[in-house]
Amino acid sequence: MKTGQPVEYVATSHDADAGTRTRVLEEIMARGSATAGDLAKQLELTPAAVRRHLTALTEGGLIATRERRTPGTRGRGRPAKVFVPTDQGRAGFDHQYDELAIDVLNYLVAQHGEAAVPAYARFHFAQFAERHADISSDVSPADALARALTADGYMATVQSVPSGQQLCQHHCPVAAVASTFPIFCIAETEAFSQLLGSHVQRLATIAHGDGVCTTHIPRPVTKEVAR
Repeated sequence: MKTGQPVEYVATSHDADAGTRTRVLEEIMARGSATAGDLAKQLELTPAAVRRHLTALTEGGLIATRERRTPGTRGRGRPAKVFVPTDQGRAGFDHQYDELAIDVLNYLVAQHGEAAVPAYARFHFAQFAERHADISSDVSPADALARALTADGYMATVQSVPSGQQLCQHHCPVAAVASTFPIFCIAETEAFSQLLGSHVQRLATIAHGDGVCTTHIPRPVTKEVAR
């Protein structure tokens, strides 16, 4: 059963930098990935301070590095190094008992058959949809949905793309459950479609190993008036 050890490791380190280190990890979580320069600018830290915190988080197994080339620089220079959260790093933000939840779902299957888990998954997200049925607010429906998800621990943001919008969830409290039972991702996507009144398409999920859960919300199709 998970106990939130990674964040506890960061927060209880006996040094004056523990609070800042937690902020660095949270910023990487919120972005999905970040360069040292991104973090220094956002958190108003010196490059040396950022490198120190990134080294500690890497040694603690909470973040890892990847290479990202800047568009237009193919073949020139060194690829930018980005930092991404690891499964261990995300685990410290989970306040749910993953192993217990998976055991309960396996028990449901054993007692009531394979259909029990899809039924429960849709029930679970139907409750989410019911709580946030009045999604209209001072912002767009997608932004309102992102607010609702963030309130539930999903650290959600919305990005505009040429074909519409992308809903990005930088954290998933039920990733371990959804990894074992992918129907949870499907049921969640169905709930999004219901709340937004639009077809949506899931592009990536943390449960399947992606850095961010990404859902595409297409622009409404408008018919051209014949002349």
